[in-house]
Amino acid sequence: MLADERTHRTNLLIASAMLTAGLTLSALSLVAIARTDVHLSQVSQPLQASPPDTESSKPAESKPGGTRPTTPAPEPARPDRQAQKEGAKAALPPAPPEKIAPPMQSK
Repeated sequence: MLADERTHRTNLLIASAMLTAGLTLSALSLVAIARTDVHLSQVSQPLQASPPDTESSKPAESKPGGTRPTTPAPEPARPDRQAQKEGAKAALPPAPPEKIAPPMQSK
């Protein structure tokens, strides 16, 4: 019983020493944070760029319902059979067989 009491007292002493060390370290850290001078940085005004040339950067006039000009004209990824007979090549290679699903059954 004397050994249990001695072990208990030793453990209690170690635990209280660790608690005291932790509290001391926390207090010292808070004091160090409170003592630091806070410096706020000041941002300078952004540089003013020269005004852009208004005549050349003017966007094209938009017209409701108009078509968008595209250069070159878009082409389908897979041309139709008539175009293929005339020599048009597909933009994409054919899909491998494992990527092609069977047609869906209609209900």
